[in-house]
Amino acid sequence: MENISMTQVLICAAGLALSTTIGSILGFFIKEVPHKWNDAILGYCAGVMLAASTIGLIVPAAESAGLEKWWLVLGGVIAGMLFLNVLDVFIPHMHRIAGLDSEEHINNAHLNNVLLFVMAIALHKLPEGIAAGVGFNSEETSDAWAVAFGIALQNIPEGMVVIAPLIIAGVSKMRTFLISLAIAMLEVVGVMIGYGIGAISRILLPVMLAMAGGAMLYVVSDEMIPETHAHGHQKLATYSLILGFVTLVFMETGL
Repeated sequence: MENISMTQVLICAAGLALSTTIGSILGFFIKEVPHKWNDAILGYCAGVMLAASTIGLIVPAAESAGLEKWWLVLGGVIAGMLFLNVLDVFIPHMHRIAGLDSEEHINNAHLNNVLLFVMAIALHKLPEGIAAGVGFNSEETSDAWAVAFGIALQNIPEGMVVIAPLIIAGVSKMRTFLISLAIAMLEVVGVMIGYGIGAISRILLPVMLAMAGGAMLYVVSDEMIPETHAHGHQKLATYSLILGFVTLVFMETGL
């Protein structure tokens, strides 16, 4: 059973890294995505991640902890949200630095700003990887795969976003691709850390699951939804979010 779990963890880590890499490759060919479609895609990803964080992480955390230890789950969710809140104090929001606007990339094409933007995405990869990895310690690995699926979907447009500002800032294509690979590998590290922490202490597993769920909820609410509502396509983004949420629910229930 342990070997099967480790195999699944490695496949998950490779899949998350691959999804970021695919997004990066697409970023070299797709120079600009219309706001309408970008908001729809990101809204769909937000819906998937919203369902994954709830059904795949917080609910299993509550089931593992039991009704008498509900406070562990609540504390874990709050801790996960606070962790990313503190992270945002030091690393500005992605949409504040560069957003997804190619014209903004041109206006802010100073290398320092670009590096800060890339670092912001990179640091968000680590907790995302931890969120995916910790779920493989629970009895229902299908929940962990649901979380990984939601994160992988988000990784594709996120990987695309990294490319344009680096190219415009004068970084070579080869170095840009290597940077994107390094960012992808951070998520692999996160997956292994999440799985390792959960495996070491089963007592902490409900807290870790809840923290991962809280962190994902924070990303959806603080980063993804505001970005989809920033360009006048709120209704489309909202319907896309609902569609993404329902998609993940159907996948989880086997409908």
